[in-house]
Amino acid sequence: MPVHTTDVIPMTPVTTAPPTVSLMIEIPEALHLSIQEYLNTHELWSQERVMQAALSLFLMQNGANQPHVNRLYLDSLFGCSA
Repeated sequence: MPVHTTDVIPMTPVTTAPPTVSLMIEIPEALHLSIQEYLNTHELWSQERVMQAALSLFLMQNGANQPHVNRLYLDSLFGCSA
């Protein structure tokens, strides 16, 4: 059946992911090699997930008492998409 401009087509709501920012950082090679070694043995983790967990934990430990930071940390630990 052809769709006419007057026909109403139900649409499912679109959920959007929270905005992200891309970082380019320099880290010591030894740290990079350790991260790569970890990622090679833990296939459910990604470089992005490791960085999100590390940065959010750093903020939590240094006084950033913000619910969204806590949520990002927990999501990264338990593999939930942010």
